[in-house]
Amino acid sequence: MLTCRQGRDVVVTEQSSRSIAPAEGTLGVLLVGLGAVATTFVAGVENVRRGRAKPVGSLSKMSTIRLGKRTEGRSPLIEDFVPLASLDDLVFAAWDPIPDDAYESCKVAGVLDSQHIEPIADFLRGIKPMPAVFDQNYVKRLTGTNVKSGRTKRELAEQLRDDIREFKQERGCARLVMIWCASTEVFISPGPAHESLAAFERAMEENDPAIPPSMLYAWAAIMEGVPFANGAPNLTVDVAALQELAEQKGVAVCGKDFKTGQTMVKTVISPMLKARMLGLSGWYSTNILGNRDGEVLDDPESFKTKEESKLGVLEHILQPSMYPDLYGQIYHKVRINYYPPRGDNKEGWDNIDIFGWLGYPMQIKVNFLCRDSILAAPIVLDLALFLDLAQRAEMVGIQEWLSFYFKSPMAAPQLVPEHDLFIQQTKLKNTLRWLMGEEQITHLGVEYYEYERV
Repeated sequence: MLTCRQGRDVVVTEQSSRSIAPAEGTLGVLLVGLGAVATTFVAGVENVRRGRAKPVGSLSKMSTIRLGKRTEGRSPLIEDFVPLASLDDLVFAAWDPIPDDAYESCKVAGVLDSQHIEPIADFLRGIKPMPAVFDQNYVKRLTGTNVKSGRTKRELAEQLRDDIREFKQERGCARLVMIWCASTEVFISPGPAHESLAAFERAMEENDPAIPPSMLYAWAAIMEGVPFANGAPNLTVDVAALQELAEQKGVAVCGKDFKTGQTMVKTVISPMLKARMLGLSGWYSTNILGNRDGEVLDDPESFKTKEESKLGVLEHILQPSMYPDLYGQIYHKVRINYYPPRGDNKEGWDNIDIFGWLGYPMQIKVNFLCRDSILAAPIVLDLALFLDLAQRAEMVGIQEWLSFYFKSPMAAPQLVPEHDLFIQQTKLKNTLRWLMGEEQITHLGVEYYEYERV
């Protein structure tokens, strides 16, 4: 059959595709946090919509997807292949404990130059943060006056539900997605309050400290049928209670912790070492970061949450229990240092001690001078569009196929999460092929050679 997307013809083979509701009407993007990441995302989308910039870093807007055999030459843009919402249909709202509108917040963040802020100043000033559910016990290095008050955590969560309904009605949204772009909360381990929906809702009523603000946002979103993505390493939706609710309400969820700088590099280099069966003795990582995220992570309790997310990558990819001679004695250390002069321009150093044939040592050094929010903004865009797609396709619960975007990806309870960036990319694109009734790409290729006939 022949489909047409945005004026371009795309051939889609006649196979069984999944029923997907059309991307009609306005898609509201609800952002928890209106700091550096959120404002860089929103300003970026508006610049792209006005033809002032390209959405570099976004798979949904810039990547192609191969269909069928290599000899067929079918590689449309992803946005021409699957029915994604148009950028012109996106509208935005946010919560933040700091009352600055998106224009002021963008200026304070210092990520974007004036050429990407001043021409859209009126648009940015129109995005004013709603009062946030905020508790300094969970983010100790931040303060704010733009906060909600309530007798119980359940009452606060119900106020968030009211915000969601009011925004949807006022802006005439057909659908919504919610993405956590706020700070890292203190470390919380799964406990009795998270084991069932009944226990969770009872804990909200009792103001149990095991229920941080991020869980209240996730609960409110799911209750309103809004898909939710967690961009921080907080536990948030990665608990049995909220996954139970997501299944019950038919809502897509994913997380956690946007994969941007140093960890993105780790998920590229460590698969290379494993593919070549090269050993690893140690991996020392350190960062300097001066934005609000860096300030929050200067608190040891918030850093522990981030550290847990970063440290798990190597173990999952390298499988030391399976390869003890190569990876059984890894020394892995991660450090993040708050350094205000650097702002959002994070710098990461990695010292990697490896060994090869007969055990001879070698080293790899990486110095990555990146811009944290510049790397995160296209992830927010892709998650908004792909989560909306998943919701319209009635893909309920954990969206493991979106692991590509996360440091600590969620997976079904019986599964070990996949961290290898390239396997994650294959999973993402194969899921899109599956949705549209196309064959999966296995890269086997024996059909091109004579030995297939033997």
